[in-house]
Amino acid sequence: MILGNLASSVGNVVGDITGLNKPSKNTITGSVVIVKKNVLDFTAVHSTVADSLFELLGNQVSLQLVSAENTDHANENGGKLGKLAALEYWNLTYTPLLAGDDSLYKVSFEWDEEFGIPGAIILRNNHTAEFFLKTITLENVPGEGRIHFICNSWVYPDRRYKKPRIFFSNKTYLPHETPAALRKYREEELQVLRGDGTGQLKTGDRVYDYALYNDLGDPDKGADLARPVLGGSARYPYPRRGRTSRPPSKTDPKTESRLFLPTILNVYVPRDEQFAHLKLSDFIAYNLKGLVNQIIPLLEAFVNYTPNEFDSFKDVDNLFFNGLPLPTDLINQVANNIPLEMMGEFFRSDGQQLLKFPVPKLIEADRSNPFAWRTDEEFGREMLAGLNPLLIQLLKEFPPVSNLDPQVYVNQDSSITKQDIEYNLDGLTVEEALSRKRLFILDHHDTIMPYLQTINEYTEAKTYASRTILFLRGDGTLKPVAIELSLPKMEEDKIGCVNKVYTPAEHGVEGWFWMLAKAFVNVNDSGHHQLVSHWLNTHAVLEPFVIATNRQLSVVHPIYKLLHPHFRDTMTINALARELLINANGIIERTFCPGKYSLEMSSVIYKSWNFMDQALPND
Repeated sequence: MILGNLASSVGNVVGDITGLNKPSKNTITGSVVIVKKNVLDFTAVHSTVADSLFELLGNQVSLQLVSAENTDHANENGGKLGKLAALEYWNLTYTPLLAGDDSLYKVSFEWDEEFGIPGAIILRNNHTAEFFLKTITLENVPGEGRIHFICNSWVYPDRRYKKPRIFFSNKTYLPHETPAALRKYREEELQVLRGDGTGQLKTGDRVYDYALYNDLGDPDKGADLARPVLGGSARYPYPRRGRTSRPPSKTDPKTESRLFLPTILNVYVPRDEQFAHLKLSDFIAYNLKGLVNQIIPLLEAFVNYTPNEFDSFKDVDNLFFNGLPLPTDLINQVANNIPLEMMGEFFRSDGQQLLKFPVPKLIEADRSNPFAWRTDEEFGREMLAGLNPLLIQLLKEFPPVSNLDPQVYVNQDSSITKQDIEYNLDGLTVEEALSRKRLFILDHHDTIMPYLQTINEYTEAKTYASRTILFLRGDGTLKPVAIELSLPKMEEDKIGCVNKVYTPAEHGVEGWFWMLAKAFVNVNDSGHHQLVSHWLNTHAVLEPFVIATNRQLSVVHPIYKLLHPHFRDTMTINALARELLINANGIIERTFCPGKYSLEMSSVIYKSWNFMDQALPND
């Protein structure tokens, strides 16, 4: 017995000395893919030099494994933490010269059986500059094999964060299925993304928070640039936007102050929502030529006889075929108002000082027929193949009726008669065309009428509410058979309307009236597309879902992974739109007939928006 105990004790001592009784230690190797900081195609050289010096001083990019299986009471029951490991050979790894190219780094972690399977990685950037972390891959993890971490996130210097950055492995968990060791980190990450609702948000922050549309007006520049706050009221309901937290304007404390060129590209959105380099280049290339009319009023001199209007079709053609020559003083103003890296996108590479737009395909196909767009066939084709086809509805009752509030409006139903259209229905009666589902309507009556008097009295534009009846012909094309234009008319204490019906004609005065009627329909359809179908029903209504998803669903939630790809760039596009497009005296107000009432009008339309009506089976 004594000899047996002695032998056991000696064995334990020898085991401790040799390490045979300790959990087996292994090394897990990993690869890390990073894109270093660049500005468009220019490498941030000063940051690269500083980071190299920091590496020599021991301030490295460090990573730390987090166990998904075993908790640590000393770590508030969060997953056990591994030892810190640094990215290897930062200064010796080739850095690509072009923006967006990857750099691959290696890392080695100590691991033992008591640690378990890693489920997350804490990363600290101890350099001076941010970098874009694409992926982390662990190889030959005992009992698991390869573990992949899809990160796709900008990582700023660690001193910028209250808590270090954490990235979870590419697995999905519902909240109640999340391993206990990871729950603490999952909740802490969501708290970071929610923020505390205070303080000014800065570039690099990751906070997703809500705000009203109180940043469209610029009352400090004059009362004519003041705009109502959209959202938060029964009068002006609107989706929420992302909080930018700029200080209020001096004139109106309810209105947020604005940015000006060239700082508009610095409008706050969470860092990972900002454009990638290629997307930013595309935005500059495709939008700067539209922006120039906003930032350089001098261009208005080119429409010389009637300001803000084209004097002839030749003026329109010149935009496509010849371009507009820009004077030297205009070029200097552009150079003083936009960032240097944008200049190459503005001017032609051959050095000519021209503002030139791409030729429309219809005109490009047949240069000998510059008026091909005037035919009824082309009118119907563009309506169906164009930007706003989903507004075309099957006509179910004739004549069409209005859904405007009868407490406010009266006699708003259509005045189009059977006699107006039956001679253009290929021998069918109206009843036969309805039953065979060959009559359609493009209805811009109810959306335009509430603001029509305001538009016509208080803006430079003049327009009508419109209804367009379309006939589906035997060859599968749509052809307009009647257009009704309406103006408001007070009838005692309610708003009635005066209707005028136009039918197809090719010659004489009637032919010109018909062409103008189609032009007013296109004006309404284009405006509705930009303000309602595109901006309101696509961009604006989606932003609260982007914010809520990031505030409430962890990156490991399966619904988050399904939704996230569809949210890409939305917050950035919306933020830039508020600075350039939908702001007071912005491009939308200056090019669409509602003018300064454009966004206010979209707010009224939003009152009837219903989430459940946006997809099958309701739509």
